This record gives sequence, structure tokens and C-alpha cells, in this order.
Amino acid sequence: MSSLNGSTTNGSQRLTGVQKLRQLLADKEKVLACPGIYDGFTARIALEEGFDCLYMTGAGTTMSRLGMADMGVATLNDMVTNAAMICSLDTSVPVIADADTGYGGAIMVGRTVSQYIRAGVAGMHLEDQVVTKRCGHLKGKQLVPLEEFVARIKAASMARQQSQGDIVLIARTDALQGFGYDEAIKRLKSAVAAGADVAFLEGIESREQAEAVCKELAPTPCLYNNVAGGVSPDFSAQDCKEIGYKIVIFPALAMEWVYPAVKEACKQLKANGTVGSPEPKTGRRYSPKELFEVCGLNEAMEFDVKAGGTAYLNGA
Repeated sequence: MSSLNGSTTNGSQRLTGVQKLRQLLADKEKVLACPGIYDGFTARIALEEGFDCLYMTGAGTTMSRLGMADMGVATLNDMVTNAAMICSLDTSVPVIADADTGYGGAIMVGRTVSQYIRAGVAGMHLEDQVVTKRCGHLKGKQLVPLEEFVARIKAASMARQQSQGDIVLIARTDALQGFGYDEAIKRLKSAVAAGADVAFLEGIESREQAEAVCKELAPTPCLYNNVAGGVSPDFSAQDCKEIGYKIVIFPALAMEWVYPAVKEACKQLKANGTVGSPEPKTGRRYSPKELFEVCGLNEAMEFDVKAGGTAYLNGA
């Protein structure tokens, strides 16, 4: 059983998130399907379902913490605070987190990497958009020159080494849309040479293109971004494995499902003054206790009792 911070209660040592992520990437038979989560509750739900790795979406973090669209408005503090909380929920489950552009020049990129490592993030992706970036599936993206992108990755690699910690560095390029396939591949190969561990070509347009990317960048692991309603094909985890990807992220998973559910509940309350069941076919409702259990209620009570507390001797 896990304790409050994710360590085992019998005293045995488990792999850290980054150690587990590197182990999973080394498994030739494994493809990592990572649900996109953005807060403690969605992270807990994904952990309850037993995922090997989580993905903290930058868009979801921006929308949930700031109530704003993904237009480069989230800061390092917004992102690393959210990431640290999510990583603390179970320190043995890797969390890959969006790090946008690194939030500045080489010095700032180094600071970002150091803070992500301290937060317990297992993997992070850095991109080649300008600092006033936007979601990779929107039009009109502007990119920094190749040399500046490479400098970001080199700064990240140097900061990782100086930190005496570890993190999987994922190089993302948005060059495909405006500069073409050849420039995108050139940027990813240059990033790998500068210290990136994983390659991430945003905005893939076809299966043939996806297969070509994985072959051209081998043996470097590649990441696929499955964005609902975006510009890329809706590949399943099995599709990605067959194509040659090692990681596939589903960043909009929680956002896309939460939106219609909460919207419908709000409509019901506004129209009827009451709210029905979230599961109309069964009429099932969820009590506060059930929802709290998703977020560690039973483990917290057990911890309190073992420490000598009396508040939860009779449960909750």
C-alpha cells in the first residue's frame, strides 16, 4: 500500500518517477499512453485507473488555474506549482509536464529545468515557438531560429547535469505547419544532438508522415500528440505502437469530458432548480465520501490512526 507521499509502507524503496519513465522508455514492447490531467482531482482519477504515466497539459493548466485560453499566458510559477502538487500525489508514477518555451532565454530555461526537477517532474517538453506562443493546433504560430531552439535544449541539458538530478528532456518542434517536414526533422535532430532524449513533432498530418518521423529519428524515442479535433489523426495507443512511437499523450482527455458534463449539470440547475444523476441510465449519484475516497480519504484516515490520532477511529 502507498503512504500519503507515494512511498511504500513496508519501508521498501520504489523507483522515482524519472527512473520509472526511463525504464518504461527502454522497454521495447511498451508504448506509454498518458492521459491529459490538469489538477489534483483529474490526476487522482487517472491514478485510480492504474496508468503508468500521466501528462500535465499546459492548456488544461492554463484554463483551470487562470481561466484563460492557451495563448502563452501561463508563467513558470503557474506551471511548476501545479506540477509539484500533481507529482506529490504518487511519487512512483511518472508525470510528463508541458514546459512551453522554457519561459525565456537560456538562463531562464535552466531555471525552469531545475525547478521541474525539484518538483519531481519525470519528463518535460520544450518547444521552438516564440515566448508569446499558442496551442500547437492553432494557426499562425511563430518560431524562433534554429540556433535559438538548440540553445534552449543545450541550456536544459546543462541545467539537468548541474542539478545532480534527472529529467527526461523532450524536444518539440512546431515547424511542420509553417516551414515544412525537412526543417522540422532538421530541428529535431539538432535538438537530440544538443541533449534531448525524446523527439516530438507537433501537428503530424498523416500516418505515412508519422511512420517517416519515427524511422528518421530512430533510435531516439518519439512522442505523438493526440489532440481531439486537432490537425493530427486520431491514433490509438496501439496505432502508435505499430507506427513506432514510444509515448502518446491525450492532453484534452479530461478537459473534453469535463466540459459537457459540467455544462449539462449547470443547464439542469438553471432550468429546473435541481440537478439529476450524472449517469442517467442508472440514476447513480456520488456521495461526498465516495468522491473524497478518490482523493485518498481512506489512506489519510489510516495514517492518522497509525500516528495515534483518534478523530477517525470509527471511520468517516
